[in-house]
Amino acid sequence: MVVRKELDEGLEQLKSLLVEMGERVEKVLGESMTALQQLDKASAETIIKQDTELNQIEETISAVGAKLIATQQPVAKDLRRILIAFKMASDLERMGDLSVDIAKAVIRIQGDKLIKPLIDLPRMAEICQTMIYESIQSYIREDVGLAYKMAKDDDSIDALYKQILIELVALMTETPKTISQSIHLLLIGRSIERIADHATNIGEEVVYLVTGKRPELNL
Repeated sequence: MVVRKELDEGLEQLKSLLVEMGERVEKVLGESMTALQQLDKASAETIIKQDTELNQIEETISAVGAKLIATQQPVAKDLRRILIAFKMASDLERMGDLSVDIAKAVIRIQGDKLIKPLIDLPRMAEICQTMIYESIQSYIREDVGLAYKMAKDDDSIDALYKQILIELVALMTETPKTISQSIHLLLIGRSIERIADHATNIGEEVVYLVTGKRPELNL
């Protein structure tokens, strides 16, 4: 049937765009963390300049989805697939913004060296990159199990952030001159934590897509 063929092609296009968007978010998060570890302001500035790329993909997803709704009149699960693609694109765009915020923090950090070795922040970023990938895959494969796995990964992110908070508060108390950089590092940790929350939001939407029920995974 021609109509079904066009709808299926459109849904596949949405999937491809979401994969591309997810890959870009993973990349910018990784690059931002590398810039932080090296205190590389030039790299951070480059990351900030490329911020519009994700916005452009989000706009394309909106256009493709809107056209499908207008011309194919999808119903039931097909309609949910499109509406969820819109929400996913919004979450991914926000993840990109938060990754860029990390690059902006790199520029604001004063001093020629870090006040402490970075261990937990890069680990948080690695887990987040996995969550971003899995969030997209859970949608493409309609994999509820993968969506729920991300909730457990989010718990790991929260635990690491609490550990960072404890260590940096102790450091600021003992050495007041570290306060400025410590605050920036805490804000970076908070940005990563929020990226994980957005990935978990996608997991919730996938569960809703498959089961018709929306769970609360961000507990």
